[in-house]
Amino acid sequence: MKQPLLILALLTTLGLAACDRPATVIAVPTAPVAVPGPAGPTGATGSQGATGYQGNQGNQGNDGGTGATGATGKPGAGTTVVVMPPASAPAN
Repeated sequence: MKQPLLILALLTTLGLAACDRPATVIAVPTAPVAVPGPAGPTGATGSQGATGYQGNQGNQGNDGGTGATGATGKPGAGTTVVVMPPASAPAN
């Protein structure tokens, strides 16, 4: 007799715990939203600022030195033959 009563109490506890109770909803009044009105007239234009001073011209750099002269080439040894490739046909 003790076991069926214990099982019945356990099932009843689980059944009641599984029930979904609706949550209490508390309505909070919303704050009124401010809506902007029409734009006002345009204001006066401000004064223009003064022009700045022109800076000084910088110093000119020095000229570079002259490079060294190259050595004279060696004379050729024998006869040199230059073979030109044949002229290719013009592309159409």
